[in-house]
Amino acid sequence: MTEIPSRARVVIIGGGVIGCSVAYHLTKLGWQDVVLLERKQLTSGTTWHAAGLIGQLRASSNMTKLARYSAELYAGLEAETGVATGLRQVGSVSVALTAERKEELFRNAAMARAFGVPVEEISPAEVKERYGHINLDGVKAGVWLPTDGQGDPANIALAMAKGARQRGAVVAERTKVTGITREGRRITGVSYDGPDGPGHIACEQVVNCAGMWGHQVGRMLGTNVPLQACEHFYIVSEPIAGLTQMPVLRVPDECAYYKEDAGKMMLGAFEPVSKPWGPIPEDFEFDQLPEDFDHFEPILEHAVNRLPMLADAGIHTFFNGPESFTPDDAYHLGLAPEMDNVWVAAGFNSIGIQSAGGAGMALAQWMEDGQKPFDLGDVDISRMQPFQGNKTYLADRSTETLGLLYADHFPYRQKATARGVRRTPFHHQLLENGAVMGELAGWERANWYANPGQEASYAYSWKRQNFFDNVAAEHRAVRENVGMYDMSSFGKIRVEGPDACAFLNYVGGGEYDVPVGKIVYTQFLNDRAGIEADVTVTRLSETAYLVVTPAATRQADQVWMQRHKGDFNIVLTDVTAGEGVLAVMGPNARKLMQAVSPNDFCNAVNPFGTAQDIELGMGLARVHRVTYVGELGWEIYVSSDMAQHAFETLYAAGRDMGLKLCGMHMMDTCRIEKGFRHFGHDITCQDHVLEAGLGFAVKTDKPDFIGREAVLAKKESGLDARMVQFKLRDAEPLLYHNEPILRDGEIVGYLSSGAYGHHLGAAIGMGYVPCKGETTAQVLASSYQIDVAGVRVAAEASLKPMYDPKAERARS
Repeated sequence: MTEIPSRARVVIIGGGVIGCSVAYHLTKLGWQDVVLLERKQLTSGTTWHAAGLIGQLRASSNMTKLARYSAELYAGLEAETGVATGLRQVGSVSVALTAERKEELFRNAAMARAFGVPVEEISPAEVKERYGHINLDGVKAGVWLPTDGQGDPANIALAMAKGARQRGAVVAERTKVTGITREGRRITGVSYDGPDGPGHIACEQVVNCAGMWGHQVGRMLGTNVPLQACEHFYIVSEPIAGLTQMPVLRVPDECAYYKEDAGKMMLGAFEPVSKPWGPIPEDFEFDQLPEDFDHFEPILEHAVNRLPMLADAGIHTFFNGPESFTPDDAYHLGLAPEMDNVWVAAGFNSIGIQSAGGAGMALAQWMEDGQKPFDLGDVDISRMQPFQGNKTYLADRSTETLGLLYADHFPYRQKATARGVRRTPFHHQLLENGAVMGELAGWERANWYANPGQEASYAYSWKRQNFFDNVAAEHRAVRENVGMYDMSSFGKIRVEGPDACAFLNYVGGGEYDVPVGKIVYTQFLNDRAGIEADVTVTRLSETAYLVVTPAATRQADQVWMQRHKGDFNIVLTDVTAGEGVLAVMGPNARKLMQAVSPNDFCNAVNPFGTAQDIELGMGLARVHRVTYVGELGWEIYVSSDMAQHAFETLYAAGRDMGLKLCGMHMMDTCRIEKGFRHFGHDITCQDHVLEAGLGFAVKTDKPDFIGREAVLAKKESGLDARMVQFKLRDAEPLLYHNEPILRDGEIVGYLSSGAYGHHLGAAIGMGYVPCKGETTAQVLASSYQIDVAGVRVAAEASLKPMYDPKAERARS
C-alpha cells in the first residue's frame, strides 16, 4: 500500500500521461515531496486508448520544439526505467485531395523547414512508393515527414511514472481528491479518499492534470478550465496477411488517419460533427462508450476505397472512447488566472501522447523558475475567458472543434458554433450595414463589410478570398479619406489608487509620471526584457489610469498586473464592457470630428498621444488621439448607454464625406504596412524589447522597473536579432505567418506575421533576422526571399516602416 505523506511541495491531480510527465519532470529538476493522486489506476481515463501518434510538426516553432522533445524523451525512457515505450520512427505521409489542401500541406512543409523538421513534398507516385496500399484516386500531392512515429501510450505514461518514483515521487492510485482548503488566492491543502480512508495533504502547489475531469477539478480548485469530453472513434482490423510496418497515413480530406499496429490496421476518425459526452460516471475506468456505427460509417466508406485491403479485413475492434477538447483546439498549460498556486496541464485535443513530454517539461520549468521558459501563448490557460467555462457553450463548441483538427485550416477561418456570446454596443448597427462578423475571445467583431448584393459571409481559400477587394476599399478609405471601425472589444483596465503612478512605473517600461490626458504606448516586460503585454496607458487623473489591451489578452494582462501588485496601494478593475469604442481614422478624420463636436481637435489643443473629454452630438465622450493604422485619427470612448447615439451621429455626419465602415482585417493590413507589431505574433514573452525595435518605449533612466537590467545588458552586448519588415517583389503571392525567411539563400528564420499591403501593392511580412555583430547596413545589404508554399519569392527588406517611416501622417 502506498503511504501518502501529510505534506507535499506539490500535489498533481490525475495519473494520465500528462500527470505522469509533470511528476517526472519536476523530480528531474530536483523537486522533493512530489505527490501524484490518481482516482482509479494510472492511464485509466484517456491515455490507455490513445492512438499513440507522435508527430513532429505543430503550428508554431515552440509547439514543434515541444513535440520534438517528446519524441526524443520517449526514445530514452526504456533505458532509464526499463519500461518499453514501443517508440518506432515510422514516418508519416499526409495526402491532399484538393488544390486547397495541397497548398496547405505545402505551406506546412515550408514551415517545417523553417522549424528544422525534416520534410519532403512528394508527388502522387512518390506517395505510392512510400505507402503501397493506398488507392491514389483523387490524390494531388503529399508531404513526407520521416521523423514522425508512434508509440505505446500506456507504457509511455507508466515509464514516466516509474522515473518519477525512482527520484522520490509518491504515486498513489485509487485515491480520489474530494476537496481543498484555501486561503485567498492560494490552495493550502488537498483532501482525498484513498484505500486506507480519507486524508489530507498540506501543500504549496497543485497541478490539475485531470484530463476530461479537468473542468470539474478546476471548479473545485477555484479555477476555470474550459474543456469538454467528446466521443472519439476508431476501428482496428483483424490481422491482415503480409501487412508489415508502415508509415502513419493521414487523409484529412476524408477525416481519417491510418496506423499499422502488429499486423493490424487502425482507422481513426475526426468527424466534422462530433458528439459531446458526459457527465462522466463515477466508476469510469478503462471504459469505452457504446458503438455508433451510423456515425462512423461515412468515414469507413471512404476508407475502404482509400485502402482497398480493408474491404476484405474483418473488424476486430470498434472503439468509442472519450477525449477532452478545448474551445480553440489548443491545450491548457500554465498558472491558472484565478489562483496563485494552481497549475493546469489538461485538454489535449487528441494529441496528448505527442505533447505530454514537452508539455510536462515546459510546465515543470515554468514552476521552477516562476516564469515561462519561452513563449507558450498558444496554450497558456490565461488566454481563456471566464465565460468559456460555461457548460452549454462548451458542449456547443465541442461539436465543431474535434472535426476542425482535420478540416482545412484556411487563414481567417472562423468558428461556426457557440457564437454571439459577447456583442459590442454597435453590433446590430454594424450588421445592418453589411458587417461580416468574426469572433475573438467570444467577442463578435466586424472583420469586413460586404457590398450591397454581396453575400455577407466568408468563402475560404488560401488564395485571395472573397473579401480581398472589400478590404482593399476599406484600406483605401483610411489611407485617402476617412474610415470608422469598432474597437469596443479591446480590453480596458482601470488602475486606481494613490500608488497608481508608482505601480505602473514599476510594472511597465515607459514613463507614466505624465500630465493628465497623456497617452503612453508601452510594454510590460519580464525579467529577461521579453514582452508580456503591449498596451497603451492613459492618465485619467492624478490617481487613475486606463490600460488598453488587445481583446484576447485582457485577462492575462490584468493577471500580470495583479501578480506584481505587491504592497502598492492600487485597485485593478476590468471596465471593458462599460464603454463602446469607435475609431475614426484617415486624412479627413479631423474634419469629421469637428462636424460632430464643438471641441477643438487641432494639434495645439489635442496633439498626438493625448486624450480629452468632448461633447459628441447630444452626448459625451472621451477621445484618444492614437492610431494602430498609421493615420491621423481618434479612438472615441463613449459610455455604453450613449454608444448607439454616438454611432448614429458620426455615421450621419460622415455620409456626405464618403465615410466608410471598416473591419479588423483592414486594421491588420494597415498596421503591417506601418510596421506596427502584433502581440502574440511579432512580440511575445521571449522576444527582447530592443530586438523587437521597441526600445523607444522603454525609459531606462527610471531607477527600478521589471526588466531594466536585461534592457541595459542587451544595450551593452548588442542585438542578436532584429525585427525586419519585408515586401514581396511579386504582387501575387499572399503571406500569413511562419513562411521561411531566406537570407542569401539560407533559411535564417520565419515570418511572425503577414498580410497584404493594399497601399504598398504587395504582401507584407515581419520577422526576426539574426544579426549578431552586424550593422544596419550589413543586415540590409543581403538578398532576401520568402518561401511561399515551396516557392522562393524575392523580397525587399527594411528596418524602418515602409509606410510613412517618420509618422508624419498620424501627427498631421
